[in-house]
Amino acid sequence: MNKYFDIQSSTGRFLEILIQIVILLSLISLTMESFPELKGRPIFRTLEIVFVSIFTFELLMRVLFGPKKLKYLVSGYGIIDILAILPFYLSLGVIDLRVVRILRFLRILRVAKLTKYSKALSRLISSFRSIRGELLVFLFATILVLFVASAGIYFFEHKAQPEIFKSIPHSMWWAVATLTTVGYGDVYPVTAGGKIFTTVILFLGLGVVAIPSGLLAAALSKKDES
Repeated sequence: MNKYFDIQSSTGRFLEILIQIVILLSLISLTMESFPELKGRPIFRTLEIVFVSIFTFELLMRVLFGPKKLKYLVSGYGIIDILAILPFYLSLGVIDLRVVRILRFLRILRVAKLTKYSKALSRLISSFRSIRGELLVFLFATILVLFVASAGIYFFEHKAQPEIFKSIPHSMWWAVATLTTVGYGDVYPVTAGGKIFTTVILFLGLGVVAIPSGLLAAALSKKDES
């Protein structure tokens, strides 16, 4: 059975391509189902059953006959495979329509299955893993900056715009939009102090975007050299 999981063999390569096609078809089906005139068509339910059956069979084969067997379930790719089929099985016993909608939304996680079969995506994930320590430090620093930005703009703008900057948590939307340099313009400072503070945060935001990009670029370069 190992030949079915060896991508170097012709059989393994064929099954790999087949699963990739099924994944893409399931995503196309999910996209088509979002059209108002096509929503609720029985064909999409039938296709979903077919796709989930194939994904379930693949998962069972990996658990029963794959190199890792049961350990595969707790691996990164195993969790991705479980998440790809879990919404369907959970929706079978769910009555609340709001919960069903959430579970249907989770089907987009199926796109993560492609990472198993794409060398480029696998390389990208490997690069993220190699810099996870640096990314955690950066994430912690970003959270601190986010809090400082939210608190700062609150103290500058609360009196001038009490309905918009009601509290520090309410100010976090502005902080996120500003730090990421998106600047939607739905929430903005009107006081002189607030505008000066926003300018400082905008410059910090450039670093928030640039630092992880630089870390990832360096990690990918090391992968190329090795």
